[in-house]
Amino acid sequence: MSVIIHTPPPQALTEAETERWRAVPVAVAVDLGHDAGQIDPAIRPLRPAGSQPKLFGRAVTVRCDAPDFGAVLHALDVIKAGQVLVIDAGGHRDTAMIGDILSGHLRAKGVAGLICDGAVRDTGTLACWDDFSVFARWMTPRGPTGADRGAVNLPVVVGGCLVSPGDLLIGDDDGLVALTPATIRHRIGDAEAKLSRETGWISALAAGRSACEVFGLSAPVHFADH
Repeated sequence: MSVIIHTPPPQALTEAETERWRAVPVAVAVDLGHDAGQIDPAIRPLRPAGSQPKLFGRAVTVRCDAPDFGAVLHALDVIKAGQVLVIDAGGHRDTAMIGDILSGHLRAKGVAGLICDGAVRDTGTLACWDDFSVFARWMTPRGPTGADRGAVNLPVVVGGCLVSPGDLLIGDDDGLVALTPATIRHRIGDAEAKLSRETGWISALAAGRSACEVFGLSAPVHFADH
């Protein structure tokens, strides 16, 4: 068999439409509901909370028939600066689909980072980079075998979420979310409104207003124990 490289459909979104999402945390995007594709929280960043570089970029997708990693190798020639490599390895834990050599090449190209629903290795090196974001389900020292199967730039399922080429991936300390072009275009106003509400809550609480007033809660029933 040979690795199949698909040609993704042209993207109609402007850079300005996508860039407005850069200020949106994953938690705010996920709170939008069914329009936001939350990825399994078990796929975690390598760096500890507080030091994880934010992941932000359009997806180049890869489907691997692990332990074969041929699709990852071919994706090296397809992916461009600012994009995110999204690897669907079916949650395979025994062999890594990528390590420091291939990740280092992606980093040198200006790729934003990678997500692997499977395993990675050389994590001591990968976790030292503060300009390249890595999320993975597993880590293992064992490398892949075979480079003859898989596909690039087709819809994949990563962490229970359907991700298509060109979807926007956002990742931070809380986790990962995938946004379709329709969500990018039509839900940014809702996300920015949520950010504005949160800023208002913070200011109101700091000013001494009660939680009931700030969050519009029903008045509690007070009961005196005797």
